[in-house]
Amino acid sequence: MAGSPPDVSRAQVLAYRVAAHQLDRPGLRPADLAVLGLGVQDTPYGSARLALAARGATGPDDQLELVWSLRGAPHLHRGAALPALAAAIWPLSDADATRRISGQIGAGARLGLAAFRAAAEAFRAVVTAELPKGEVSRAVSDRIPAELSYECRACRSRHISGALFQQAGLAGGVRLAVSGRAARLAPLPGWSGPPAGAAGTADLVATYLRLLGPATPADAAGFLGTTATELRAVWPAGLAEVRVDGRAAWLPADRLDALTGAQPAGLVRLLPPGDPYLAARDRDLLVPQRAHQQQLWRVIGNPGALLVDGEVAGTWRSRQAARGRLEVTVTPFGVLPARVTRAIDAEAATVADARGATNLRVHVEAA
Repeated sequence: MAGSPPDVSRAQVLAYRVAAHQLDRPGLRPADLAVLGLGVQDTPYGSARLALAARGATGPDDQLELVWSLRGAPHLHRGAALPALAAAIWPLSDADATRRISGQIGAGARLGLAAFRAAAEAFRAVVTAELPKGEVSRAVSDRIPAELSYECRACRSRHISGALFQQAGLAGGVRLAVSGRAARLAPLPGWSGPPAGAAGTADLVATYLRLLGPATPADAAGFLGTTATELRAVWPAGLAEVRVDGRAAWLPADRLDALTGAQPAGLVRLLPPGDPYLAARDRDLLVPQRAHQQQLWRVIGNPGALLVDGEVAGTWRSRQAARGRLEVTVTPFGVLPARVTRAIDAEAATVADARGATNLRVHVEAA
């Protein structure tokens, strides 16, 4: 039937995403990488720099800031983009705000957008210099309405809801300053205050679809931490519909030719936990076998992913040993060709360089 959405294969989708994520290492500075349009998650701390290194971008870049952003998780972003990002991830309605922070504070969550604004204003008043995270938490808790905090029996005091604390931090003009295992909070220079309301969310959704599409409203909503119902009100224009294994999905229309013409890239990469390539919400497409999903996405302590020609072909972990040695262990999902085993050694060296290790040991477990 003329005008029907084109059918694309899973292989085309993966090839498209590998190219969109610049995993072919185009030789860019960290801040110039396309994935910075969404940010690079830094959980555990240090994984973001491994994600940049996997794309060939290493070294310091003073254009980047580490902040709590999407879903309250720490991400690296371009500093200049943070005011627009704060508005783009601001809850879309009172109901949306309530859903994002429900849990520890039932009645407080029902304040909706007022809860986010109160917390953001408290952050702005408290964080005027670099301070320990715990000190900020206590001071912010003292400034917000009581229903936005809960009683902590362990320390016999009231704490702001953890979900609200991290999701309101960016709106309050706060960045993360991490040294070792200690997290401190510092003010973003020139911050003008919380956004007046949600704005630019459609542009952020379009960026998700550009990097991790084709995808559905539910996929994009999961990434932003909202619901498909809320997101449909700001669903971007200028999209093309395609069918992936019979399922309707969308991406920016100007990327349709890149998708239908995508060819698998012959590359091997060691992607860290939380890498942007692994952030897509259609996990069944990315990693079809449920047993492999369970190995890659755990409740706590996710490993990294071995990427072979766009396919997640196993997991990997590293351990810092004595005398600057890094031990990298790769657990493949199946038997690896010799070329992949050789490439793993080179990729592990990239990880070691990014981690500042001077000695490397690589072990590939038997499938």
